[in-house]
Parts: sequence; C-alpha cells; structure tokens
Amino acid sequence: MSRSNEIIQNVQRGYGTVANSGLSSKNQGVTAVARAFGYTVEELASIPAEANMGLSCGNPTAMAGLKPGETVVDLGCGGGLDVFLAAQKVGPTGQAIGIDMTPEMIQRARENARRGPNGQPFNNVEFHLAAIDKLPLPAASVDCVISNCVLNLAPDKKAVFREIFRILKPGGRVAVSDIALKKPLPEELAKNVSAWVGCLAGAILIEEYQRELPAAGFQHVQVIDSGADLNAYGAVGKQAACCSPAMDARSSDSRNVSPAGCCSTKLTISRDFHAELAALIQRYDLNEYAASVKVFAVRPGGEV
Repeated sequence: MSRSNEIIQNVQRGYGTVANSGLSSKNQGVTAVARAFGYTVEELASIPAEANMGLSCGNPTAMAGLKPGETVVDLGCGGGLDVFLAAQKVGPTGQAIGIDMTPEMIQRARENARRGPNGQPFNNVEFHLAAIDKLPLPAASVDCVISNCVLNLAPDKKAVFREIFRILKPGGRVAVSDIALKKPLPEELAKNVSAWVGCLAGAILIEEYQRELPAAGFQHVQVIDSGADLNAYGAVGKQAACCSPAMDARSSDSRNVSPAGCCSTKLTISRDFHAELAALIQRYDLNEYAASVKVFAVRPGGEV
C-alpha cells in the first residue's frame, strides 16, 4: 500500500470514529473550539448541534461573501456545519453542496439535513461521498468553494487545486479556512497520525500555498494568518479523555498507543484522536509551527 493510500485510510478511519463519537455542540469543549475559530453563538444555534464536532480551524462562511441564489461547495463537509450555514446565506434559490470521503460523516450530515435545527429540514442542501481531488460535479458549475481544515488532509494538494479550478465558474472564488505551516514540523508531529487527522502533519508551508494556487490558474491569491490559537483543540481532547471510557486511548481497541496515552509515530489510529492531539499539545506549542489561515483566490474570466 502506498503512503498516500495509507494516509487516506487512516484519515477515513479517524473521522469515521469522530462521526460516531457523539461529539456535538452539546459538549462544552466542542463549542469552545468552534467559538475559538470564529463561530458565533447565534450561528451554532441555527444548525443541528450534531453538525459541529470540534473539527474547525476557521469559519469560511463568514468570509465567503455568499449571496442569495449562489451555488457553494464545501470540501470535506463533515457533519454539515458549514453547508448548513451556507444554505441559509444562499437561500431557497441557491444550493449548498457538501463533499466528504468518509461514509459515516456523509450519513451524519444527511441525518442532520433531514431534521434541521428545529425539526425543519434543509431543502437546498445535498451531500456526496467522494474524494476532494475527484469531485462529482460539472465543470464551471459553482460560484464559491469553501473548506474548513480539510485541504491539508489531501495527499495530492495540486490535484485538489486543479479540481477546485475546474468546477468554479469564471470569476468564481475560493474562501477556505485551513492550517498552513510557518516552518517544518518536528519528526514526531510530521509522522503522527493524530496530527494528520488533526489537520497538522499534512499541512503545507504558507509559501507553498502562495505558489501552488497561481500555478493551478488562480489569481488574487491571499493567505492570511487569522491569529487563532491552535492549542484550542486541547479543549476537546481533555473532555473526550475524561468523559467517555469508549474514547480512552488506553482501550483494547487502541493500536500502537503507550499505556500513558501518548501517540505512536506510526500511521495507525486509536479510538480517539482528539485525546491524542491534546497529548501532543502538552508537549508542543502548535502556534510555533503552524497557523490557522484564511485563503482567498479567484478563477479568472469574470468580474472580480
């Protein structure tokens, strides 16, 4: 098995575990992460609590400038958090589409869409099970592409940038929240699967973002450090480690995890990567190596 396929399988397994974990806005740590990365109390109250699992590194819908009637695509939609917020902004004449490669996440997102925040279903959303470097969408069919802490997970980021360019209409735009590196990671972080699933080990340097998006054809590229505290992820990990025995990193289903709950440097996954990521945060200041960034870009050919 290639390293890329191994990474993909471990990412799917990790996010499948999170999708089935019961984490939601009802958990204090999950809400703390969402608030730390820019979501308001009102936004979180307007969507199903189960759509938020503490996986964000920004709030892309707040910076996307979405308008009624637009079509917006969320790459790596998870439980539908940003899709549901986008759906409210584009309104009944618009469409919000979620893409995710993890079956459990798509199932959770569709269930959330059916019940809505107050029992009222979202009628202008749809979800597709697919990889973000092979999107099941026509060329030049989308006004805006958003994503939240997911592009860093893709082994072939150049392919993802090409796919985004392909599906955008001329003049279409990218508004992405992601993790980008300020400097190379220490070996333990670079090889750790919890850091991969936690959106850190797969991140590229800020300079690489600034280079590769224009190489894919984009103009007006901006990569802006949001200044958000990446160590906020520890809030979910601490809660997960103490509130649910099923998430204990020392359980019999964990693999290559020491009795102390520390992460292995092998590409294997334990029952709860939030708890393992929290253990890494105790040893490393993530802000020293990486940043939560706001990424903007435009496909040329239309009005900017």
